Amino acid sequence: MSGIEQARKTAEGLAYATGFGNEQSSEAVPGALPVGRNSPQRAPLGLYAEQLSGSAFTEPRAHNRRSWLYRIRPSAAHPPFTRTDNGTLRAAPFTESVPDPNRLRWNPLPPPEPGTDFLAGLWTLGGNGDAAQRSGMAVHLYHANSPMTDRVFSDSDGELLIVPEHGGLLIHTEFGLLAAHPGEVALIPRGVRFRVELLAETARGYVCENYGSPFVLPDLGPIGANGLANARDFRAPVAAYEDVERPTEVVNKFCGNLWTATYDHSPLDVVAWHGNHLPYVYDLRRFNVIGTISYDHPDPSIFTVLTSPSDTPGLAGVDFVVFAPRWLVGENTFRPPYFHRNVMSEYMGLIEGAYDAKTAGKGGFVPGGGSLHNMMSAHGPDRETFDRASAAELKPQRIDDGLAFMFETRWPVTATAQAATAGHLQAGYDDVWQGLERHFRPSSGLGRV
Repeated sequence: MSGIEQARKTAEGLAYATGFGNEQSSEAVPGALPVGRNSPQRAPLGLYAEQLSGSAFTEPRAHNRRSWLYRIRPSAAHPPFTRTDNGTLRAAPFTESVPDPNRLRWNPLPPPEPGTDFLAGLWTLGGNGDAAQRSGMAVHLYHANSPMTDRVFSDSDGELLIVPEHGGLLIHTEFGLLAAHPGEVALIPRGVRFRVELLAETARGYVCENYGSPFVLPDLGPIGANGLANARDFRAPVAAYEDVERPTEVVNKFCGNLWTATYDHSPLDVVAWHGNHLPYVYDLRRFNVIGTISYDHPDPSIFTVLTSPSDTPGLAGVDFVVFAPRWLVGENTFRPPYFHRNVMSEYMGLIEGAYDAKTAGKGGFVPGGGSLHNMMSAHGPDRETFDRASAAELKPQRIDDGLAFMFETRWPVTATAQAATAGHLQAGYDDVWQGLERHFRPSSGLGRV
């Protein structure tokens, strides 16, 4: 059985716990989880007790993130880390280029070199803030054709929201295993170690690295108690450990740089755990879309899956937004997203199909590609979409042939030098809005200046 076939078989048999933000517990061996205390004098089965904190100890209970891990060897038992090459991975502050007010669009990443695993295939498009100050975000893409063998990664700078677009991933974490296919997302908390196997010959997708406050479900306000992403649809892993004694490279991203150490064992050796600082996988097709049943296109905030709050209520460090399958029924309404200029900055990607405000096809907005519209840059439907939507018959319309998303952030996204000069950066993106004709036909001179 090949490695991919074995990974697929493993992925198909996975079990999960459910619920976002819940206090969960799991043990791979009965009796491994202590009862009645977190750190007994002697942990069960000869394990070591360790707390992994995703928030400060004294943050309010509702915001506090921590998990207790019961592992074969303590995390503290490792050799020194040394600097290693960052490859195509970059981190904030992004100072190698200047923020660009122009609208930018990229084709998908080209195929990777043979032997490229998920970590080596991370390619930074841009971002904002400061990783060391735990503020802002980064947009990465990935392409891979090889599993992470005897190699583990952790990110001290932020949590990672992984959005597969082509080829599924089998993600081994300290908490257990997750399978994430195109149309699903995986959320790996800050500091959690993991490695990635492939469920197809190649894999490609997007990553949002959130330096700021951990992602939470957005408040629903007047929507009420239900809608958008349901907490129970988020799946957390159950405990599964590796008891492997062979050299394993552990790579840590710390303050923007990669550091490496070679352990004599796999650090994915957690036999039991409990807490709420957890990885998750979520199926975007389970998003409960809220939309108009009368007129006008609602603001895209109604499509928010997860949000990273900032110090200003309602102003997110980063929002993750999905344009999931839905009905359009607005009467006397231009149904695609309207022309707009936003204080927020938007990076949009496409997982499958086509997006209803952008033309697909060669040189257009295609799966694996992405567009960047920084704050106050004017954008909206391209000319072809505008012409078609303006003349469309307004009968109920089902949108289910595409799955698009946005990373929306409070600050401008500065593109990296490699993104600003990439061969897959589309030339002439502005041209999609050319040809939007003047239709103004005043019936009289009233109102003229």
